[in-house]
Amino acid sequence: MGATLHVCITCRAGLPLVEGELCAGARVHEAISALPAPEGVIVKPVECLSACKNGASVALSGPGRWSYIYGPVSEADAQVILEGAGAYAQTLDGIVPWRERPALFRKNVIARLPALETP
Repeated sequence: MGATLHVCITCRAGLPLVEGELCAGARVHEAISALPAPEGVIVKPVECLSACKNGASVALSGPGRWSYIYGPVSEADAQVILEGAGAYAQTLDGIVPWRERPALFRKNVIARLPALETP
């Protein structure tokens, strides 16, 4: 089935960037990349998810599936994000049953987008 976990690597989470430090989004990506990705999940860094007011954010998408943007997230959430991405990857439509979603994904949804229809 497969899914892509997009991680914003440019998000500053509304905070000034101290020279020499990674921004919040890059720290989230670094933490996620340090862990094994679930089967069927590709982790992809992106430059902006346009969710800046919500802090660091991630998005899930896959062919024929609803897409989601979640935030704020932090590097401490890396394992939970990957678990949620793994559950998403196992769906046909991108909809993980409510009670099976990690609390982070139940409470931190910024947007849900319908699947693209193919001609």
